[in-house]
Amino acid sequence: MAKKNEHSKNGEYDKEFLLGALGRMLNIRRFEEMSAQMYGLKKIGGFCHLYNGQEAVAVGSIAALDLKKDYVLTAYRDHAHALACGMDPKAAMAELYGKATGCSRGKGGSMHLFDVENHMLGGNGIVGAQIPVATGVALAQAYRKDGGVTLVYFGDGAIHQGSFHESLNLARVWNLPIVYIVENNQFGMGTAVHRVSAVENFEVKAKAYDIPGIAIDGMDFVTVYEGVSAAVEKARSEGLPHLLHIKTYRYRGHSMSDPAKYRTKEQVDEYKAQDPILMLKSRMLEAKQLTDKEFDELDKKAKALAKEAADFAESSEEPSLDSMYEDIYA
Repeated sequence: MAKKNEHSKNGEYDKEFLLGALGRMLNIRRFEEMSAQMYGLKKIGGFCHLYNGQEAVAVGSIAALDLKKDYVLTAYRDHAHALACGMDPKAAMAELYGKATGCSRGKGGSMHLFDVENHMLGGNGIVGAQIPVATGVALAQAYRKDGGVTLVYFGDGAIHQGSFHESLNLARVWNLPIVYIVENNQFGMGTAVHRVSAVENFEVKAKAYDIPGIAIDGMDFVTVYEGVSAAVEKARSEGLPHLLHIKTYRYRGHSMSDPAKYRTKEQVDEYKAQDPILMLKSRMLEAKQLTDKEFDELDKKAKALAKEAADFAESSEEPSLDSMYEDIYA
């Protein structure tokens, strides 16, 4: 994936770049809807955290990377990041089903998608645990001088973990090429941010570690792409860590078991009016870069990919009993 200036001229982005982004966001949305449907049919078990509404964050930020040398780590709401990195939807869905053809051989499930070839080093089921791991990845990049950058995502709940503060401190002491992204969807499970955080403008926390802290609108793909691109290039060229506070919103509950009754219908409707997919669609329609027919075709393909992924997972084999003793340390 290339730098911003390869996709824009005089502030206008080329059609193919935006079309690709729109397609990836639609693929994620339809994949998540299919996941919800299959979870309801008890094809998928365990925890399952959906990304509906946050698509611009994963797609916009990962578009700023060079995945030949950059790496991505995230939390348990990880389906979108894996797909945005290039994971095969079939391997992702098979993992949700716990099948042997899954990206983690059916052993990780929804919270632990992993794709070493596409430089996606996993979701993590422990709140905030990915932050120091990602800091270690950036340390390796700095040590090897390979020009790589690490992106690590976490939620507004994880920002209060000690691992966050310890990691930012070491990243600045060692000047590591890492961008920390807090995806603030405004609720830690069912608790609103303002009830648990003394500071709601998370970007100001960067001042304590003498690194840039930037707030970004997470409902707009272009805004996310531009903000993350600038941070990635500075991290790459100067070894300067960044903290990005990307404010977004999830349309579903915290997980599939959460009816989300702690939110008002008016609040959800307000954010649905800012749907990142529809916002990018409108931008392209206005710029004469998209027709309604082209959008419908993209959506049709996204639905077909999600159906194909579910069919593949359904027909895949269960892991063998012997495999429970593989991939373990002791």
